[in-house]
Amino acid sequence: MSKGKLKHGIVATLGYLLSPFSWWNDLFVNIPLAYGTAFLAGLISKNLFYPTMIIAYWLTNVIGLVLMHHGVKGLISDGKKKYGREELIKDFIFSILYTLIIVLLILVGWLKFPTGYNN
Repeated sequence: MSKGKLKHGIVATLGYLLSPFSWWNDLFVNIPLAYGTAFLAGLISKNLFYPTMIIAYWLTNVIGLVLMHHGVKGLISDGKKKYGREELIKDFIFSILYTLIIVLLILVGWLKFPTGYNN
């Protein structure tokens, strides 16, 4: 396997781990990353916790989709085709749908700032 193919394979794997396509990634990867980021922002101000959670979660999904797309494209092509507007729009739509799920979890009280679970 060439060095370029190995690099693209690693990028695709990292993208898959962050993407919304793996059924377990939210529980073990994206939500913990978003929650940790939101916790740090919440230390500055509790008002930052929820918006940061949503933005960080959304970004993990978008970054995952972009990495996966680039990695797979590099594996199956000569790498000359660029990441286009159509692919970016699809990635944003998926991320918005998953973001709405996180907002719903916050609204029903399943996701809270860490000290909020004691109340």
